[in-house]
Amino acid sequence: MAFFSINKISPLNQRRWQLFKANRRAWWALWAFLFMFGISLVAELVANDKPLLVSYAGELYFPLVKDYPETTFGGDLPLAADFRDSYLLEQINQAGWVLWPLIPFSHETINYNLTQPAPAPPSTENWLGTDDQGRDVLARVIYSLRLSIIFALLLTLGSSLVGVFVGAIQGYYGGKLDLWGQRFIEIWSGLPTLFVLIILASMIAPSFWWLLLIMLLFSWTALVDLVRAECLRARNLEYVRAARALGLPNHFILFRHVLPNAMVATLTFLPFLFTGAVTTLTALDFLGFGMPPGTPSLGELVAQGKANLQAPWLGLTAFATLALLLTLLVFIGEGVRDAFDPRKAMQND
Repeated sequence: MAFFSINKISPLNQRRWQLFKANRRAWWALWAFLFMFGISLVAELVANDKPLLVSYAGELYFPLVKDYPETTFGGDLPLAADFRDSYLLEQINQAGWVLWPLIPFSHETINYNLTQPAPAPPSTENWLGTDDQGRDVLARVIYSLRLSIIFALLLTLGSSLVGVFVGAIQGYYGGKLDLWGQRFIEIWSGLPTLFVLIILASMIAPSFWWLLLIMLLFSWTALVDLVRAECLRARNLEYVRAARALGLPNHFILFRHVLPNAMVATLTFLPFLFTGAVTTLTALDFLGFGMPPGTPSLGELVAQGKANLQAPWLGLTAFATLALLLTLLVFIGEGVRDAFDPRKAMQND
């Protein structure tokens, strides 16, 4: 079922949507990616060390929404209830029941009941094993996917807005603005991005928003040349000259007539920008210059695999997760590229 009514979009976009759906590999990759992203968005409902629902003495409690003291469930201390404590669970089961998530571990939960030293191999309790701190690997993978995808989405959106705006201004107005803009971009693009990111990340306390801002400073140039070239071509077309002759303001012509044509090439490039954002964040986390320590991330999982060669499930899990995510994104990008390819549309006509 489509997310919107197909009849409300233009015939051209309907044709592009049908071309994308005709690419079965891209179509199923989109659904697989949305499923992974959807699971990660509700990670607290899938992987958590707090029950979804507790029934005790005829009353219902929701530990995910509110913290309850132990005394609420027959405990002895007025502290926040630890539902993994065997004594507290015994008290609850005597007068009620507990509904756990599918994975009874959060990304930071340490399993103190391991029968083997951490990192422990996969078992019925920890499906993908644990890392070297005793934390459930599958739970950390789910939370890591959410962090990586949201980060990549925001970075792709931010860099696209800045890159499209700068490229459109340069391409449409040209002249000295375009000349000096190109010289600045050449110098800015020539900076060793990874080293600058490492230096800045080491000077500033790492956080989600700081890292996003730092990476945005260097990622916006990816689309400038593409949009600039499209606007340089479109500004000399007859309908643009006719709009100027009618006295329409430049900003109206740019955003109403020129930029929509440039967006066709831009949209085909976005999935690959998204892929690059995921790999860059993973690389920074692997090197230790990314998210704060303890944050669930794919790069941290890769580093765990490198540091614990005697635990191959860590490296294999990191490889499988990254390979699957990046493969799905590449397939989606190929589908978008083919959908916006005018030659494909002519062949289908």
